[in-house]
This record gives sequence, C-alpha cells and structure tokens, in this order.
Amino acid sequence: MSDAPLPTIIQLTPLDPTYRADPHAVLDDLRARCPVRHDPTSGAFVLSRYADVRAVVSDRDLWRDALNAEEGTQARKRVEENYDPSVPRAESTSILTLDDPDHARIRQPLSQALYARVAKFRPEVERIVDEALDRLPSDRPFDLMDLFCVPIPIDVIASILGVDHDRLKEFREWSEGTILGLNPFRTPAQTEVMERCGAALAAYFLETIAARRAEPRDDLISDMVRLQAQGAPLTDTELRINLGALLVGGNLTTTDLIGNAVRLLLLNPGELAKLQADPSLINAAVEEVLRFEGPVDVTGRIASSDTEIGGCPIKTHQSITTFLRAANRDPEVFDDPHSFNITRKHKPHVAFGGGAHICIGAPLARLEAQVALPRLFARFPNLKLADPDAEPQWRTLPFFRGLERLDLVAG
Repeated sequence: MSDAPLPTIIQLTPLDPTYRADPHAVLDDLRARCPVRHDPTSGAFVLSRYADVRAVVSDRDLWRDALNAEEGTQARKRVEENYDPSVPRAESTSILTLDDPDHARIRQPLSQALYARVAKFRPEVERIVDEALDRLPSDRPFDLMDLFCVPIPIDVIASILGVDHDRLKEFREWSEGTILGLNPFRTPAQTEVMERCGAALAAYFLETIAARRAEPRDDLISDMVRLQAQGAPLTDTELRINLGALLVGGNLTTTDLIGNAVRLLLLNPGELAKLQADPSLINAAVEEVLRFEGPVDVTGRIASSDTEIGGCPIKTHQSITTFLRAANRDPEVFDDPHSFNITRKHKPHVAFGGGAHICIGAPLARLEAQVALPRLFARFPNLKLADPDAEPQWRTLPFFRGLERLDLVAG
C-alpha cells in the first residue's frame, strides 16, 4: 500500500497521464487506503468502494441538483455560472440534474415513450450498423472510432427522433458540437462551438415539436407531443432540453461502449472466441465490458440530511462523488476483478448509476452494442489491431473513458 499523498479530483481524471494510462492503479490504491475521502479541491466526498457507491446511487432521498450543494464547492460553482433564478429550474436543466417532483414528472413520460421505441427498434439499429459496416475498408487500416463507433449512436438517436434524411449532416454536426459541454475544461473556442451548436439544436427541436404537433409521424418526438396532448405535464422547453440531454448523454457514452468493447475483445482473443462460438453470450459480454471498462467514471449526489458513509460523517448540502469505475472492480464484490471474463458469474455493476437517476438511455446503449459487436466480427472475422504494441489513444475528457482512435485492419 502506498504512502504517497492521496490524489486530488484532477488526478482522478484522464487529464493526469498516470490515471489516463491506468486508472485502476490509482483507484485501487485509493479504495484500499481511503474509500471515503474528502477532496479539498472539489469540496466533495469521493467514494470508491462498491458497497458505498451502490448505496449512494440507489438512495432516492439524496439530491442530484448541485444548486443544493454547499457554497464554494466546484459542483455548485459550475451550476451558478449559468443560473438564472427567474427561470424555472426544469426549464434550465435536464432530468440528469433535476430533483423530484420535476424529475419524476418529466422522466416518466419520456422513459415511457423511449422504452417503447427501443423495444421495437432492433431492425433499424441493424440497418444503421450494416450501413456503417459497408463504409469500412477491407484493404487498408481504418479508424473504427471515426467510421463506426461515432456515427452509429448519432444515427440511431436521429432515427428514433425522426430527423429528416436531408438534415442528418447538420444534426451530426450539432451533436458533435454539443458534446463539448461535457468538458468542464474546454477552451473558449470549444465553448463557442458548443454554444452555436446548442442553439441550432434547440431551434431544431422546437421547430420539430411544432411540426409534429401539426402533423405527427412515427417517431419519438411525435410520441412525446401525443403524451403532452393526453395530459403529460411538461412544456415544450422542458421537452427540448431533455431531448438534447438524451442526445448528448447517449452518443458519447455509447460510442465509447462500442469502442472499448472491440478493443477488449481483440486484446482477449479467448473471450472473443467464446462469443463467436456462442453468440447468445453477447448480452453477458456487453455487461462485462460495462463493468470492466465502462464509459463513465463518476456520478454525483448531494446529502439531503446529515448522514454517515463508511464511518465518515457527511452533513446536509455536502457533495458526494461516486467513482463507478472503482466500484466495478472492487475485489470485495468481483472475483479477480481485473480480468475480462464474459462468462463470469453475474453480479450487478454500477456503470449506469442507479436509483431514480439510473441512466435513461441504458436500454438503447445495450441494444446498440448487442447489435454492433456480433455484426462487426461476423463481417470481419479476422479483425486485428493495426499495431498491437501501440499505446491506446485515450481521450482526456474528464470523467469519461474512451478512445480517440482505434486503428484496425480487416485481417
């Protein structure tokens, strides 16, 4: 066990090269030495043990909105930068950071409509994946992230929303631009791109909501307009904000889920052979990727009353940052946690969080990975890393784990 200083929150992001190269070397040490730790940089309590993380994300009494955090914390400062007290909270942020009753009021009809769409969407996902596969060259190396992992989630959500084919290029550009909002350390130039794309996307959603109200189609926006007409108590602004959040929250993470999965299967040919011999293992394989190399590092909560976690007292309004990545490799829960094993005995991971705020897009992300992976390896059964000895090119986006590039050859 190390006697080095405990890492700050910045050292627990891929901005730090040590963490970027191997987050678990840092997280294992933190979990062993101080599984509940107050971070002076962010002002939050950092949790890294599975039992504590799972209990917190499942606790429906804790707050999600950082406006409830104590003064001076990083979480609250980031929210206050754009906070206008004259605007209803539900018309300035999405269900990702809303608390009840607004959270439940908006999430219920949105999840109802989304899950009904996902349940019948496999043929469309298969079509989109096959189109992406057709773009992959068989005679030269290619970047799987650029040609396959990035476009599939954007095209899937565009299809669910009902984006017209002739506007798909614009929609892709807006989607890529708004994802910059996930980076708290973006440059002024990136902020300008994010704001421009965000404004264009907001205008598009409001325009489309009005169009679907006049002339419904077979898409999610029409479903939501229909639910509004039937009495679902949400405004067009609330709908626009949450459609945007669905887009931003789902695209990058599903891109990373697929990219991380392909890399892991190529690095573990025995596991890939298991999957190819028994395609029914695909669901278990996706869950193991989520546990082993999930796309998201953390999620946060705010204490709604004085409490205690792991013997550490936490007061009302204090921030809690749960490290999902650390929890998913806790040796107290997962046997041989650092081995990638698609047939391991199932125990629930926390890659999608939990409780009232469990990722609303989880069923869609799972579906996309469950379709994309088998079809990729069926089309290219001899797929290989272009340079097996090359260091992986991990992105530096804080609190996410995904590849900048994944250079492959068809074999």
